[in-house]
Amino acid sequence: MPRSTTLALTWLPYVALSVIHVASLAMDSPAAQPTKLTLMPLLALPVLVAAPRLRPRAAVALILSALLFSWLGDGAGALFPSAPELPLMLLFFGIAHIAYIVLFTRFASIRRLPGWAAIYAVWWVGMLIILGPHLGPLIIGVALYGVVLAGTAATSSRCHRLVAIGGAFFLASDTILAFRLFLPDPMPAWTSPAVMLTYTLGQGLIIAGLIRTLRRKEER
Repeated sequence: MPRSTTLALTWLPYVALSVIHVASLAMDSPAAQPTKLTLMPLLALPVLVAAPRLRPRAAVALILSALLFSWLGDGAGALFPSAPELPLMLLFFGIAHIAYIVLFTRFASIRRLPGWAAIYAVWWVGMLIILGPHLGPLIIGVALYGVVLAGTAATSSRCHRLVAIGGAFFLASDTILAFRLFLPDPMPAWTSPAVMLTYTLGQGLIIAGLIRTLRRKEER
């Protein structure tokens, strides 16, 4: 079997479980939590299969670190039941985002941020205007976390097109989640699966774009 076909097949479990997980959320099924915990390990599979042809090795380590801390963020409540879930989730995802920022900065396809990436600064200001009145003493922490989220999306714009699109979806997921967490009125039920739909798309596209970028570096 051609190597490219083998690599393509490694994506099937992640795609399948992403669909199952989002559908489980939409139907309020008890399968939602256990399927959520499979997502990042399954997304690591294409990386591990492609790893022998990816260069540099440090980039592979950063990708796997980002996926590990994303998995810990996904499972913060289930994996650490005695700890406060939200701070722990934000900590783990913050580390994952920093790993992505380092990756996107070191292995960018273009030297400078494109002009359109300024939209992420506008996003940050807009989020503080909308959420600020409801944050109370959390506003400084949320503002700093927002800088990290916007930084991930902005630096992704310097990378392969798949990475840039993935960065935008990842930010969309965090945006919907922030509205669910901090706005005083309950968000519509469909926003729960929307968080994970945009999240799984974002993470998947980021990893697909990074694999393509690092394989090209190895082939040069």
